[in-house]
Amino acid sequence: MRIIIAGAGEVGFHLAKLLSYEAQEITLIDTDKEKLAYADSHLDIRVLRGDATSIQVLQDAQVDDSDLVIGVTESETTNLTLCVLAKQLGSKRTMARISNTEFMDNRDLIKFEQLGIDELISPERLAAMEIQLMLNQSAFNDTYEFEGGLLTMFGVILPKTAPFVGKMVKEAARIFPELHFMPIALQRTGTQFTLIPRGDTVFKEGDQVYFITSDKGVEELYKLSGMQKQDIKNVMILGGSKVGFKTARDLCSKKFNVKLIEKNKEKAFDIADELPHALVINGDGRNVELLDEESLDSMDAFIAVTGNSETNIMSCLVAKSKRIKKTIALVENMDYFQLSHSIGVDTLINKKLLAANSIFRYIRKGEVLALTRLNNLNAEILEFEVKASSLVNGELIRELNFPREASIGGVIRNGEGIIALGDFRIMQGDRVVVCCLPKAIPRIEKLFL
Repeated sequence: MRIIIAGAGEVGFHLAKLLSYEAQEITLIDTDKEKLAYADSHLDIRVLRGDATSIQVLQDAQVDDSDLVIGVTESETTNLTLCVLAKQLGSKRTMARISNTEFMDNRDLIKFEQLGIDELISPERLAAMEIQLMLNQSAFNDTYEFEGGLLTMFGVILPKTAPFVGKMVKEAARIFPELHFMPIALQRTGTQFTLIPRGDTVFKEGDQVYFITSDKGVEELYKLSGMQKQDIKNVMILGGSKVGFKTARDLCSKKFNVKLIEKNKEKAFDIADELPHALVINGDGRNVELLDEESLDSMDAFIAVTGNSETNIMSCLVAKSKRIKKTIALVENMDYFQLSHSIGVDTLINKKLLAANSIFRYIRKGEVLALTRLNNLNAEILEFEVKASSLVNGELIRELNFPREASIGGVIRNGEGIIALGDFRIMQGDRVVVCCLPKAIPRIEKLFL
């Protein structure tokens, strides 16, 4: 695919890096000479200096021959204008990064597709949604919902108390034959290698394991992973950033008790005016005495979403020392994900990764309905729609020529999430959730074309 990315900031550079690994033809546009020079020296892409809303610059980028144009500059107006121009100039598909979530909330009212804007992406909104999901399933450290929760992915570090620790996958399946979940990916403690579990794979204490489960299997997974479902009601948020504000607003609407700490006095007063049901405190959240004064130890969850990753991590560690049930830190540095399980923070969230997940499903071949990349694991989970022409149509799962580096986690059919085993026959219209390592993606895509 020929892809044009406008904006060489954190999101744009991260996207360009991921897409360049996929052997896509990337052009990165920005006005910042230093950012472009860095991208040019570190990535195998084409860089172009100029205003992304300049018709001449877009023509130089060969926009008329582009498959996708992505606007991820810091300016919402620039991103929207770019998409309108790019579509008029011949681009097949356009996507714009926005910060005003009113646009997304009123898509039925404003027909953005008619303006030439095919997709809107808000990394801040994605982060706020991710935080809510993590609070709803507080015992797990990573989650993702397919089709509104008909199938859900959960990530968990196996404690010694988990009943299937020390058993092979096929042994666990025999002991618990009525299970409604499937292990799809695994990382051994202390390693960086991702495994796709097979029947002879042994579960070990400390494994980071990802499961796909139907709505019937959530309670089972709590019991069998040795985790306890925790009731989250009182939440403290550090940082009145866009993510912090959106999270506080959404949690207040769902009757959570929310305390938000913001260092900037004017910003704190503005947030207090807009969120009358939240208690907004003007102060420095790095001050442990302030946290103690505001009854940190009585909180069920602590969410740190300031603009500083180190502040977020350190404050979460302070919260963890007070035996807070759930800690979530927003981080910008992708390298921190490799340390997340050892440094003691329950969940790390990265806006770049969330935005990349949303965009990546438009890069994949076949009818990809959803995609998520697993935190700190070299694996993707994709949701495909089975077409009449798909090679998997009408086939039993056990008879598919499925690579060992991939597995089917579940199938959604007629509004029901199904954990599909070897004797399940895939049919046209099914939505199939697949977990696979990068090297298996081309083979998987061919099966669903």
